Amino acid sequence: MSLVDALTAALGPDAVIPPGQAMSPYLAERRGLFGDQAALAVVRPADTAGVATAVRLCGQHGAAIVPQGGNTGLCGGAAARAQDRTVLLSLERLDRIRAVDPDNFSLTAEAGCRLSAVQAAAAAADRLFPLSYAAENDCQIGGNLATNAGGMNVLRYGNARDLTLGLEVVLADGRIWDGLRGLRKDNSGYDLRDLFIGAEGTLGLITAATLKLFPALRERATAIVGLDSARAAVELFGRLRADSGDTVTSCELMGRRPLGYAIAHGRGCAEPLPAHYPWYLLIELTSSASDTQLEQRLLQALARMTGGVGDYRIAGDRAEAGDFWRLRNSIPDAQKGAGASIKNDISVPIAAIPAFITEATAAVEAARPGIRVCAFGHIGDGNIHFNLTQPEGMDAEAFLAEWGPLTRRVHDIVAGHRGSFAAEHGVGQLKPDEVARLKDPVEQDLMRALKHALDPDNRLNPGKVVPPARQ
Repeated sequence: MSLVDALTAALGPDAVIPPGQAMSPYLAERRGLFGDQAALAVVRPADTAGVATAVRLCGQHGAAIVPQGGNTGLCGGAAARAQDRTVLLSLERLDRIRAVDPDNFSLTAEAGCRLSAVQAAAAAADRLFPLSYAAENDCQIGGNLATNAGGMNVLRYGNARDLTLGLEVVLADGRIWDGLRGLRKDNSGYDLRDLFIGAEGTLGLITAATLKLFPALRERATAIVGLDSARAAVELFGRLRADSGDTVTSCELMGRRPLGYAIAHGRGCAEPLPAHYPWYLLIELTSSASDTQLEQRLLQALARMTGGVGDYRIAGDRAEAGDFWRLRNSIPDAQKGAGASIKNDISVPIAAIPAFITEATAAVEAARPGIRVCAFGHIGDGNIHFNLTQPEGMDAEAFLAEWGPLTRRVHDIVAGHRGSFAAEHGVGQLKPDEVARLKDPVEQDLMRALKHALDPDNRLNPGKVVPPARQ
């Protein structure tokens, strides 16, 4: 019996999609960087037991498994490589909220739940699940955990790893590890949970998670500030944390160029201030209390800045705050209107952000005159999206052919600041070579040892994250 026939017999015809037109959406990769995808089948199990069955059958037939959530990743982590005998395993049917425990401030959701659905389930219980970013209506919680997603609120609440209490995971041999414990203290052994978060499905397939909830928000103050420099943005961020009682939830840095792209190409985007500034900071303070006078604290922090602040505007209501956020969230798609982009998702210590931007800008402009640096990101956690837009008039394909050399220049500067070349989008199949080039050799050996211990036959998402063994 063929693998496709075995999967169909075990899981039912609705769970298996053979090659053909129906498979096409699962082979579409968001950035279009990995267009040579091919798969023996797409499998859509309806529950954890079905995932385990699919894993066992693939192992028996010598097939690799590529797990796929909402397919919103940007590094090819959920893309099937044509050189592998691959089954794409979609978790989209594991979409149930299993439990909400308001007293424990926790929620258990299956991996295929959309992030927005998890947020809504928490809100229905008068609780907050704070993970949030632009793709939240499309991405799935399993993918968020597999890439240790960050987003807008990392500063206050942490990455996906920090929001997770327990996991359910299907291992490479088809066994199921039930670690769905809603505990905040458990020192009874190794913390296995953290092995699988951020591993992009290379060590095991996350099928459910118990997540932390927080008190619902009662008060919010949102502002956009025009600044003379990135250094002023860092100084204002520090001032805000100190003067606001550490209520800063989001602090988003935007250069004039990416903001201009959003205004020119984004829907419903308009100039936020009367004059143009080199840099802008989008700030949001939140509190679960309703009498914390966040707007007054924001005004006081701005008034105490001795320089660098050109102008600011505080949102008068939720609609105006939404206008500010629309500017920030429109930048990634708006870049397309300006031409081809080379994306760099990096992090450095917060104090190093201004120096990194200056050094990296000089390096790429020297390598490719006319290149347009598009820098924006989460200043509160040091994560900058240092994207590069093609020079005006340059052929897009010719520009994208320079992805490797230009990216290496940027990553070398990141390494000089002891930063990371993969801040929140993961490694996928885009950056394993950079893992091999820049990560400590001992760290690489530990990664390979973990991979071999948990997936000795290299069946789970091969070619992703972990670099090949050194020769």
